[in-house]
Amino acid sequence: MNTKVAVWVVRIAFFIVFAWNVMCAVQFICWPSAYIGAYQLQGGGAAAAIQGLGVAFLMWNATYPAFIWRPLRFKALGVVILVQQAIGLCGELFIASTLDASLQVLSQSIARFVGFDAIGLVIMAVAFHFLRKISSAASA
Repeated sequence: MNTKVAVWVVRIAFFIVFAWNVMCAVQFICWPSAYIGAYQLQGGGAAAAIQGLGVAFLMWNATYPAFIWRPLRFKALGVVILVQQAIGLCGELFIASTLDASLQVLSQSIARFVGFDAIGLVIMAVAFHFLRKISSAASA
């Protein structure tokens, strides 16, 4: 694999995760009532809590566009994105481990995020590893 191919593999891998996260964010912000039940929320603040999660998703993804655009120039952002993804995954696993059996619906909702974040982390980490390896070899 040459550097140009590695750059495009990285762009595609990171864009897939970015697009999925932004799609979730938009849905949480625009249609929070569709997700209230999945998080076992109720009351007047439930929609705002879901919307807040959507806003947090957008904030989390602010680093992606520059890295997707110029992965060789912004390698540090790639590292930040991978660390953010790992923190999210670890946090989700921790939260899931603390839930009791009465929160089965919430556990299933978190499990979907764990699955996606784990797959996304692996895909992005493998692509980033090849990019670093190839770009280091090309500059040597």
